[in-house]
Amino acid sequence: MASTVSPSTMAGTPEPPPLSDRIQNAADISVIVIYFLVVMAVGLWAMLRTNRGTIGGFFLAGRDVAWWPMGASLFASNIGSGHFVGLAGTGAASGVATTTFEWTSSIMLPILGWIFVPIYIKAGVMTMPEYLKKRFGGERLQVYLSILSLFICVTLSISSDIFSGAIFIQLALGLDLYLAIFILLAITAVYTITGGLASVIYTDTLQTIIMLIGSFILMAFAFNEVGGYESFTEKYMNAIPSVVKGDNLTINARCYTPREDSFHIFRDPVTGDIPWPGIVFGTPITALWYWCTNQVIVQRCLCGKDMSHVKAACIMCAYLKLLPMFLMVMPGMISRILYTGLRGLMLSVMLASLMSSLTSIFNSASTLFTIDLYTKVRKQASEKELLIVGRLFLLLLSVVSIVWVPLVQVSQNGQLIHYIESISSYLGPPVAAAYLLAIFCKRVNEQGAFWGLMVGLVMGLIRMITEFAYGTGSCLAASNCPKIICGVHYLYFSIILFFGSMLVILGISLLTKPIPDVHLYRLCWALRNSTEERIDIDAEEKSWNETEDSVDEDYPEQSRGCLKKAYDLFCGLQKGPKLTKEEEEALSKKLTDTSERPLWRTVVNINAILLLAVVVFLHGYYA
Repeated sequence: MASTVSPSTMAGTPEPPPLSDRIQNAADISVIVIYFLVVMAVGLWAMLRTNRGTIGGFFLAGRDVAWWPMGASLFASNIGSGHFVGLAGTGAASGVATTTFEWTSSIMLPILGWIFVPIYIKAGVMTMPEYLKKRFGGERLQVYLSILSLFICVTLSISSDIFSGAIFIQLALGLDLYLAIFILLAITAVYTITGGLASVIYTDTLQTIIMLIGSFILMAFAFNEVGGYESFTEKYMNAIPSVVKGDNLTINARCYTPREDSFHIFRDPVTGDIPWPGIVFGTPITALWYWCTNQVIVQRCLCGKDMSHVKAACIMCAYLKLLPMFLMVMPGMISRILYTGLRGLMLSVMLASLMSSLTSIFNSASTLFTIDLYTKVRKQASEKELLIVGRLFLLLLSVVSIVWVPLVQVSQNGQLIHYIESISSYLGPPVAAAYLLAIFCKRVNEQGAFWGLMVGLVMGLIRMITEFAYGTGSCLAASNCPKIICGVHYLYFSIILFFGSMLVILGISLLTKPIPDVHLYRLCWALRNSTEERIDIDAEEKSWNETEDSVDEDYPEQSRGCLKKAYDLFCGLQKGPKLTKEEEEALSKKLTDTSERPLWRTVVNINAILLLAVVVFLHGYYA
């Protein structure tokens, strides 16, 4: 279908649609209402059936989650509304190449399940900064990584999801952008703040089902309307606007003409919007950071029943990550040719992706702040205090995320997926380098890791701040950003940043004292199967969980009235049964156990090989 393109609509926030274009019919509204009721019912069920009154119960779901809800939660935590809007939008603009970000994830997920998670579990950690503290000692790495992770949550995850979801709701319902944002946050806060990780995981499972059903229906209708796959490829290349309005400006034809390489993943290393060397060498770096060191993702794997469940969840999520090409990118490309209906269902799909992603990020951000930062200020904080602080922090995080939204609007020429990947490329590679060397090179020490992260941070911030200051430009106006800073594609920059950080980490580590093996047992790959007792580098420090015996001493159960008891039940603050010494030892052993049954170990290994074969085939087919 012919369309009209004007500079005002090529980037930025669209204006609310006319009343006739908004969702008004009973069928669409009924779908949305039923969606909200079902989600809230599942969230309430999960909230009441799980133990939310302990740190392990609230933040790790008691490590008792099966592979299928875990895999669904991994997928739902990653696929936010930013993916639906970003992948579809970039697909419409430039073709299939953007799907490489999704398919690289399918390679990283087995690496997460087979290499990184076993080390994290054996280390007995709850957060990723906590692992660096055990591995290297000291406080500064743990504090820095916690602050950086929270900053990334705001700049990369929450704000982009809020922005994209709110735009969709604005277009569908005609609401003000910030009113839509407020409504979204209010809804997601209910079961995130009260329910903990278990509630998030089970609602994520429902959201995944909704996303897949809705996306498959949309894909089927889209391909049917366009006349099948062959017709789609032909019509896309001819989908050129019949009228181009530029307010007396001459618009370059490349701004509205489909790229010649629209159906190829590997593109020119110099002129390509996603150059193939960046795909081969740069994308795995940011994927390593996101999938193997990111609290939002790893926290889901730490809650699995055993390692076989964790690996099966990673395989399930990896297969699901192959679908966005067909469920999001290609429908986005088809939207360049025609518009599709089913607005009520698609709004539910968008809300599912948004809420699942936001709730996961909120829960993990709360974990980071509570365990890694707040306990530094309040070393004797009770478990109840930590649970309350973790919930209150989510409210502050929501406010900060809203403030960041305007920066998302002006970045990367309005292409959300490029904004997400570029910020990842500026902040993620040094972290990926630090964790990779921490696990595979026992010679690396705290001084090397810290200064490598600092150098990488400075390099990344220079690029990011300069890009925000000058803008990335558009077809109508080029950016004035200095070529020496912004002239390098963000995927190439991630390669430079990764290896630069790695050289600093190794260089300083080799010039300073190594860490004795007695502090590294089961914390790095070479010593992963050691059975000797590990002495933590900061063993003399008391952590918050060593003071749990005094929890709630000031709050005897009999002194609390009915309203207060109901409040505790709703918020999960009720005091659980006291564990015996044997039960505590069994629980402690379970939290660090990575054993597997031979049969299931073989099953997941075979599935991992099949998965990688499918990924290689798809890359080859669309190369």
